Amino acid sequence: MSIAVCPGSFDPVTLGHLDIIGRARALFDQVVVGVAQNASKNVLLDVDTRLALVADAVSGIPGVSVAIVPGLLAAFCREVGAVAVVKGLRGGADFDAEHPMALMNRHLTGVETVFVVGAPRFAHVASSMVKDVARHGGEIGDLVPPAVEIAVRAALRA
Repeated sequence: MSIAVCPGSFDPVTLGHLDIIGRARALFDQVVVGVAQNASKNVLLDVDTRLALVADAVSGIPGVSVAIVPGLLAAFCREVGAVAVVKGLRGGADFDAEHPMALMNRHLTGVETVFVVGAPRFAHVASSMVKDVARHGGEIGDLVPPAVEIAVRAALRA
């Protein structure tokens, strides 16, 4: 059985993320969505909330599970038996950011990174932009699942 990991901070999970996760599942027998616990990032949603929101969003996709990545992605991949990391690309800047991480993960564990080009309709969707739009009262319901919109708006009111 082939297992892939789709990692990210998912702060918040977007429809673009779900597009990549669904297409990763078409390529691999099992996909583990790894919700990163990255202390260097200033997150809006705590890791338990992000985990729950991602789990809810992927609940209808057979063969997809969700777990927290507590440390190095390479160690997590080894732990779950992953043969690949799947990352979505919206454009060249994403590749430039992801390329050195892919090389480091291969160096550390031999796990390859598979890049999946995101659907054009989500090319402008990034978690940081979703949060910014929401902070300014803009519409995000067409960018994230309904439960995510509720959680983001609640977190911004807190």
